[in-house]
Amino acid sequence: MEIYLDNNSTTKLDPTIAQKYFDDTKTFGNVNVIYKHGIEARAKLSEAFDILYKTLNAHDDDDIIFNSSTTEGNNTVIKTFLHRFLRDKSKNHIISTVAEHSSVKSPLAYCKEFGMEVTYLPTNKDGLIDINELKDAITDKTALVSVLFASNETGAIQPIKDIAKICQAANVPFHTDGAQAIGKIKVDLRSLGVDYFSCSAHKFHGPKGVGFLYVKNKAPYEPLIHGAKNVMGGKRAGSVYNNGVFATASVTQEANSDMHIAYMKNHIGALRDKLEEAILKIKDTKTYVPKNLRLNNIVVASFRGIEGEAMLWDMSENGIYLSTGSSCSSEDLEASAVVEALGEKVEIANATVMFALSKYTTKEEIDYVIEKLNLIVPRIRKISMTYATQEAFSAHIEEH
Repeated sequence: MEIYLDNNSTTKLDPTIAQKYFDDTKTFGNVNVIYKHGIEARAKLSEAFDILYKTLNAHDDDDIIFNSSTTEGNNTVIKTFLHRFLRDKSKNHIISTVAEHSSVKSPLAYCKEFGMEVTYLPTNKDGLIDINELKDAITDKTALVSVLFASNETGAIQPIKDIAKICQAANVPFHTDGAQAIGKIKVDLRSLGVDYFSCSAHKFHGPKGVGFLYVKNKAPYEPLIHGAKNVMGGKRAGSVYNNGVFATASVTQEANSDMHIAYMKNHIGALRDKLEEAILKIKDTKTYVPKNLRLNNIVVASFRGIEGEAMLWDMSENGIYLSTGSSCSSEDLEASAVVEALGEKVEIANATVMFALSKYTTKEEIDYVIEKLNLIVPRIRKISMTYATQEAFSAHIEEH
């Protein structure tokens, strides 16, 4: 049996979407030219836009810009404000959090090279920022606030609506990296009140290499990629990835439907809870972020005395595929800064393992994972010098 539980990193392409993706390769015309194939392609592209605007409840005056990924969207937003700073030094400050993905942290570090200032808000033991700390951090120099919607590493969901209200009151644009939101949380862009929302289709069973950036009407925007104008009015140059765009619209419609969100909450959430309860029955284990504050598909656990990489190896040998720390950098053996920010010790943060379920996860698969965990954890601990030392120390404390 093979079981894939790294669904916050990337997901299986939905077979229905895969078929649509293949079928739509036949619609290959240049959307900017008024011959038959171009007209057909432009009509389907318009349909894709209509689906997205309706699905996400975006206003007609807002922009949805198709691009390559969340990473491109995040860079586009942040570098918009770097561009503005280089023209006018009056706004030199960006506020973000310690829990951000590298696709936000890296361009923020780039902004600092040019003289901008960045405030990284801490998170509490539940992975959440303090709203009052955000209010206090905003100054008349603040150009942008960027806060991750939900953590890919811990599943912690930030109070996006409350953050948006604070930013609106302070007249500061607000961006959220929504890569982990669609497909797990109902996304209504008008209700959220954000100025920017970025995501990637492959996070919710769509194809890789395509995503989109939502830009609220009149929000500042500078293109990241320049070139000939296309159907997006020069906001993102380059030939349109026709079949990828069509597939993204369709998969977003399915993933953000009430039926899908209910299934993820009730069925997948129950499987998540079953797995977590079984993990916590194993001696010296710990999970993070209360269930009601976390995505319904993820368990992040640490097993005392076991390195995360050792757990991944043994689980992989049994056909179970997980990740540690940030799913985009699993080869990096440094401790997860996001888990450390919860108040965890470095040595434990380095031992955390992510179990991320999807709509395709079954009860039989979770039963198999539980069975193997109850064999693998004792086996690794038996040969772990770290765990042996910790056990000896605990025994000494109990005796004295």
